[in-house]
Amino acid sequence: MPPPLTLVTGATGYIGGRLVPKLLEDGHRVRCLARDPSKLAQDPWAAEVEVVKGDMLDPDSLIEALEGCTYAYYLVHSMGDADDFGEADRQAAENFRMAADAAGVSRIVYLGGLGHSDREALSKHLASRQEVGRVLASGTTAVTELRAAVIIGSGSVSFEMLRYLTEVLPIMTTPKWVRTRCQPVAIRDVLVVLAAAIDDVPGNRILEVGGPDVLTYEEMMQAYAEEAGLPRRIILPVPVLSPGLSSRWIGLVTPLPVGVARPLVDSLKNEVIVRNDAAFGRFHHDPLTYRESVRLAMENTTQFAVETRWTDAANRSASPLPTDPDWAGGSRFEDRRVVETGASAEDVYWGFSRVGGDFGYYGLGWAWHLRGFIDSIFGGVGLRRGRRHPEDLRPGEALDFWRVSHLEPGRELVLHAEMKLPGEAWLSWRSDPTDNGSKLTQTAIFVPRGLLGRAYWYSLVPFHAAIFGSMAQRIAAAAASRQT
Repeated sequence: MPPPLTLVTGATGYIGGRLVPKLLEDGHRVRCLARDPSKLAQDPWAAEVEVVKGDMLDPDSLIEALEGCTYAYYLVHSMGDADDFGEADRQAAENFRMAADAAGVSRIVYLGGLGHSDREALSKHLASRQEVGRVLASGTTAVTELRAAVIIGSGSVSFEMLRYLTEVLPIMTTPKWVRTRCQPVAIRDVLVVLAAAIDDVPGNRILEVGGPDVLTYEEMMQAYAEEAGLPRRIILPVPVLSPGLSSRWIGLVTPLPVGVARPLVDSLKNEVIVRNDAAFGRFHHDPLTYRESVRLAMENTTQFAVETRWTDAANRSASPLPTDPDWAGGSRFEDRRVVETGASAEDVYWGFSRVGGDFGYYGLGWAWHLRGFIDSIFGGVGLRRGRRHPEDLRPGEALDFWRVSHLEPGRELVLHAEMKLPGEAWLSWRSDPTDNGSKLTQTAIFVPRGLLGRAYWYSLVPFHAAIFGSMAQRIAAAAASRQT
């Protein structure tokens, strides 16, 4: 008899993308729910799972996705995705609860947030996370809710925020939340409990998950500095920085855009300490210390062994392609460069598939960094998201202030802009074999929004030759030098 079927929502995200291979390793049959299934196509485990298309706000798609499933993981939330993420999360949870009840699912495992409302008022973010747990548990399907605080792992949002703040700022003026205590936990320990929780006791259950160390955020930053070989940081807490100002400051220094930083900053006012530490004991697991989890995250980051990143989950539904019918008939500006080269099409693909991150954009680095700085000032993502890996790419993942909209390995790459723009923008490359080598086609496309969008495009036209023209030529030259 085959093992029970388990549905994983949020498989394109940070936690879900790491849980799926662990479940497969443990012998589970896995079905993944994704708004855009193509984003899972390049994952190394893609051929071992069933992928279905669906949306948490589409009840019909959830009923189809849960059909035949014994267990389900609820690993999605709307932070940074909606003006009122609380309402979006509530509706998604209600849809999922009703669909799970209708499908006869035995257990839902949900990863929420740690915090105790009987001690203090929870932030909007933490209150929403716990409300989702209550909504899921209000049906007939049993729910195991795991509550965790700061999750430390290569590519996690908490680790990236901690890492950039500590590395970039030797002296920092911070809000008083740096003295708030929390209980960080390693991502690998969270995955152990998540995987084991589907075999939990009957009925609803809340398990608090935390590592062995209780630290303030200041202590976490100082410990990171020591592990990274940095001088001790000078941290000056002040009471006057509002959450809004704090989130904009974090947006300038770290890869987190303001929409993500704001709810996280609000949550840092709450002390998140485990009251009942039975979770790891129940599943016979000893969690890593904070310093051990930091060392492991740093090692994976420097060795480009980051399996997933917090940026993997798109902050909106599947990005349209510039060739989609929706754009037909609208204003569309284009800068196209074609370069013939003696290099092979595969080498040309290699040339453009490594753009961004530490490598950059084939020259004029100052201009790209200036654009990223301007973007971060206005609340955008800037350039600091970088790349997960210096050469490997996957559909749907973030790359600086772009997202991989389309990827055909060995032939084509399309990036969709996520910077602040008065319109929609794409940058694409395609390599086609010819009798004498290959042809590189590089296309920048902009669909303006209103008069401001048109003014934006025309103001940049004089710079296109320097930026896009030299980029295409240098990609072709890099491909030719690689072949040599």
